[in-house]
Amino acid sequence: MKNNLDALLNQLEHYISKNETINLQVSQSTVGWQIEHSLLTINGVVSAVHKSNPKDYHWKFSLIKIMVLATKKIPRGKAKAPKVVVPKADITCADLEHHLAKARDTVKSLELVSRDNYFEHPYFGKLKLKETIRFLEIHTTHHLNIIEDIVNNK
Repeated sequence: MKNNLDALLNQLEHYISKNETINLQVSQSTVGWQIEHSLLTINGVVSAVHKSNPKDYHWKFSLIKIMVLATKKIPRGKAKAPKVVVPKADITCADLEHHLAKARDTVKSLELVSRDNYFEHPYFGKLKLKETIRFLEIHTTHHLNIIEDIVNNK
């Protein structure tokens, strides 16, 4: 299954050197926090997909899921990140490089997963593999847009 996650990881890598950049008019978080959050999300979500049992999947209607997946947009400042994907306080470039390497391997591992495996999102419910990948692309793009706004002083 082809996805854009590799290209998005390359874009995140481009901003690692700007790790400590902050623009309080855009976000309370640094560029490093945005990168780390994106990588923690990718690594955590893919791990959950691997651990899921396709027999436990049950479709459930979710308007917010339909809206986000259809528009490919996540509204800014509307959701709070689950604690498991909230970065620690001091994020170094070395931490980011380490998590990026892990994310590259993690993304490759999606090729080995059944299309019926899933991830249970706190707001969207259960997402099968194809929807999970689309969510990760949308989520990573969302944070890349924030990073670009921080760096470009928008």
